[in-house]
Amino acid sequence: MKRDSINELQTRLQLRFKQLKLLKQAFTHTSYVNEHKHGTIEHNERLEFLGDAVLQLLVSEYLFTAYPNRPEGELTRMRASVVCEPSLAQFAERLELGAHIQLGRGEEQLGGRQRPALLADLFEAFVGAIFLDAGIERTRVFLETHMFPYIESNDYGLLVKDFKSKLQERAQHKGLGSVEYRIMEERGPAHDREFVVEVCIGEIPYGNGSGRTKKEAEQRAAAVAWQSLTE
Repeated sequence: MKRDSINELQTRLQLRFKQLKLLKQAFTHTSYVNEHKHGTIEHNERLEFLGDAVLQLLVSEYLFTAYPNRPEGELTRMRASVVCEPSLAQFAERLELGAHIQLGRGEEQLGGRQRPALLADLFEAFVGAIFLDAGIERTRVFLETHMFPYIESNDYGLLVKDFKSKLQERAQHKGLGSVEYRIMEERGPAHDREFVVEVCIGEIPYGNGSGRTKKEAEQRAAAVAWQSLTE
């Protein structure tokens, strides 16, 4: 994991690792280690194991507090719908973690950076690294910022909020035309970039959003537009 990549990731997610070795390990896939056996590089599978346990605990705590009237069986199903491959892959994609992972050539050529199973494992490993480096409270703060606000309850459990998809469906249902996202502004230096995005439906502006990644800014713009179409 290159220094520029390390700095960009930490700045964007407002983290500062004391043990950079843990961060590098979290973003090192087994395929990369297999092609660099001459070194002392460690892959992220052990961190993945730990991160899964940490997520189980903190998501359980969040659900226990957020849904005080739900019985144990329902809370278990809700947790399973969050701590699962599709949801964790979506969180990893939202944070653009795949751009930083070190892959072997074969895995790279097979599109590993976009593979849901790999992204889900990466998210778990990253959480495990945060836990080892900064403790349970800092890990909880990270999830409160980047995970918990994006889950919502429905009749079957929990779903990851994807406002871009929700907005697309609503625009189609109302016959408003195609949805388009336009970058209006890029602020700050390269290592601390902020994007401002405007969402238009049928060429009509419906909302703006800003974020440290284009995807985050698009999601926030979509949330504003979706809310305006709901009112």
